[in-house]
Amino acid sequence: MKRIFAALLALAVCLGLGACGSASENRVETEGPVNVMVLSGTTGFGMAKLMADAGDGKTALDYAFSVESDASAVTAALINGDCDIAALPTNAAATLYNKSEGGVRLLALNTLGVLYLVVNSKAVTVRSMEDLAGMTVYVPAQNPLFQVRALCGAAGIDVTLDDTYAQPADLRTALAAGEVDTAVLPEPMVTIACAAYEDLAVALDLTEQWERVYPEGSPVQGCVVARTDFVERYPEAVEAFLAEYGPSIAYLTEEPAEAAKLIEQTGVFSNAAVAEKAIGQCNVCFITGEDMRGRMEPFLQILYDVAPESVGGALPEDDFYYVG
Repeated sequence: MKRIFAALLALAVCLGLGACGSASENRVETEGPVNVMVLSGTTGFGMAKLMADAGDGKTALDYAFSVESDASAVTAALINGDCDIAALPTNAAATLYNKSEGGVRLLALNTLGVLYLVVNSKAVTVRSMEDLAGMTVYVPAQNPLFQVRALCGAAGIDVTLDDTYAQPADLRTALAAGEVDTAVLPEPMVTIACAAYEDLAVALDLTEQWERVYPEGSPVQGCVVARTDFVERYPEAVEAFLAEYGPSIAYLTEEPAEAAKLIEQTGVFSNAAVAEKAIGQCNVCFITGEDMRGRMEPFLQILYDVAPESVGGALPEDDFYYVG
């Protein structure tokens, strides 16, 4: 019944002022606005259309959006109750679940594998993971670091992984400035770096590398979570959000040029042209329910086996997964 409600709600929203009534007439009421935090970059791309629609009064929920560059600010807001729904890296979501003793629920996956090994082609030649043996590779902190550690372990190679540049934007700047020669970056940082420095080239698609050695657990890097208290108090609001968020993500691939404009306008990313160029490599998705769980569980198991701290020291319990 919840899914039926969500589908009918989405239809009403799309019809706007038509026969089904205005968006305001189809509002799902909550006590105050629904506070949603979005990370700048790939995991936030899919929220841009929803943010724009909310600004135009076309949504079933009264949203208050904010864009953050650091996942730690988002997790802090979820813990203290200042945020109801948020986009996060998948390992950060699992860690937060453990840290908050079940205080968040996983609603949907929004980004699959989006990591690439980028090198200064004049200084470094890399054609396989084995070519990295003995090298220093700069990697952003958290999810990318643990994934690359897993890949290096599977390849049986000794690599120094340096997370000095913890934020992808900082590492992109260092790479484009020639301060480092070998780095792992997500989109859209890959597009920006390669455009800024012509000698940079994508050497390896790390999603392809991952799926060769871990076919049971394809990488899932971005997700959306909600506070457990919010889910329990406002189940219809959760369904309304999912009904509106799914089409917002789909808009990226259906109308990439228009979506890119909204990405810039809403502050999710600063450059529409770069966003449009990167969308095709961002591996965005909208996966919910048992399909979401089926993808997330094996991925987290792999991370846990490599480094238990990557997911907060324990695998999440069954109640982590919101399956409707």
